[in-house]
This record gives sequence, C-alpha cells and structure tokens, in this order.
Amino acid sequence: SQVPQGRLDRRLTKLCFCTPRFHGEGFQEGLAEGSHAGMAEGRRYGALHGARMGSEIGCYLGFALTWHCLLQKCTDEKNSKKIRALDSLIGMIQKFPYEDPTYDKLQEDLEKIRGKYKQVCSMLNIQSDFRIGNGSSSLTF
Repeated sequence: SQVPQGRLDRRLTKLCFCTPRFHGEGFQEGLAEGSHAGMAEGRRYGALHGARMGSEIGCYLGFALTWHCLLQKCTDEKNSKKIRALDSLIGMIQKFPYEDPTYDKLQEDLEKIRGKYKQVCSMLNIQSDFRIGNGSSSLTF
C-alpha cells in the first residue's frame, strides 16, 4: 500500500515540525528531573557534612567546657593562661554561625576553631586527634 506523494509530504512536514517541539519538551522534562535529583543529592550531602561538622564542634565545646571546669580550682599563672585559651575557644564556638550554611567564612572560621583546639591541646599536653568508633568507620578530626 503506497501513500500518495501529497499525503507523504504533509506527514513529513508535520513530523519535521513535531521534532523540535518534542525535543524542547524532552529537554524541559530532563532539566526538571535533573534539578530535582540534584536538590535531593545536595540535601543528603549537606546533611551528612553538617552532621560531621556538628559532631566535631560539639566535641570541641564539650572538651573545652570540661577542662575549663577542671582548671577553675587551680589559680596559678600557668593555669590562668590555659583558662584564657579555653575561654577563647568556647567564645569562638559560641559565635560560630550554625544556622547559616551560606556564611562565606564558614570554612575559615572552622579552621580557626580547629587551630585554637590544637593550641589548647598542646597547652594541656593532650593529643589533639578525636576519634569516634573503630576501624574504617571511625570519624577523625
């Protein structure tokens, strides 16, 4: 069964006009699906790394508060320097913008907190590596 030339031309013309439309619709659907998948992946990534950062900073704060309480009983000059360093670390942690993931100096401030933590550990003659768990699943700072 052959199609007359006129009908074939009209069908081809319709097909040629449909192709860009379908291409455009497919592009829009792909863009929407990719955006949705990207948002979900970004949310998972942010939650994971936010939890790690929160654990790290929480550890530093608990460490600093505990040592601050322990050193309050001693009033010699050596301990007053340690207490001032602990006060500085506690202040830095309390000022850290937990609620603002768009804060442009987030990494810079986190590095300053890590540096202060290491300084305090050195003053207290304590190893500064923090570990949770065992084996390959351990979390270290």
